[in-house]
Amino acid sequence: MMHVVYPPHCLTCNAIVGTDGGLCADCWGRTPFLTGLRCDLCGVPLPGDDPTEIACCDDCLRIARPWSKGRAVLAYRDNGRRLVLSFKHGDRTELARAAGAWMAIAARDIRLPGQIVAPTPLHWRRLFKRRYNQAALLGARLASELELEHCPDLLKRHRFTGSQEGKGRDARFANLVDSISINPRQSVRVADRPVLLVDDVLTSGATLAACAEACYAAGATDVRVVALARVVKDG
Repeated sequence: MMHVVYPPHCLTCNAIVGTDGGLCADCWGRTPFLTGLRCDLCGVPLPGDDPTEIACCDDCLRIARPWSKGRAVLAYRDNGRRLVLSFKHGDRTELARAAGAWMAIAARDIRLPGQIVAPTPLHWRRLFKRRYNQAALLGARLASELELEHCPDLLKRHRFTGSQEGKGRDARFANLVDSISINPRQSVRVADRPVLLVDDVLTSGATLAACAEACYAAGATDVRVVALARVVKDG
């Protein structure tokens, strides 16, 4: 009866769809879901036809990734970028329900027993301005889908780093040095356990790298990552 009065609408164009949190056929076709062979460390698409093959992209061969496996759902362009920006800056927090479920599907093969899900943290100044941590909303949904423990405040960003936008790869990594650590109140929850880190967008990997290093320093046995969107180079 509820759907008769309030029919579900497409997440991006508001067209009527069959289920809550869905995309219409047109928007689905314009949303760049990452499929096929992908980098095992960051999720970027690679040439090849066998999605079960384990391969790494050029960036992950050049840059030491302090995590063991990584996945992403969307390419950060076209409707993928539109969805992320609406969620991140447009107060479209309801998008976390569908996006977190998509991330759970992408991350199902990197799930580990006893894994704890943790979002990348926001500095309190940015959290105050935005009012919510988008990575924590995604993490809550993903953890529920994968039946894992979620710890939204496992990590703490104790130094304001400003925006990473417009910075090159090296500058992004330098900007994150000594900025993220384990929340002292939650340190016992990470020791001797695997961690699944969650972020909305994976660009250079600097933020996730800082988070992974903090987890290992606190005694994590394994760190894996999943992002809603991956920045993909043209060509």
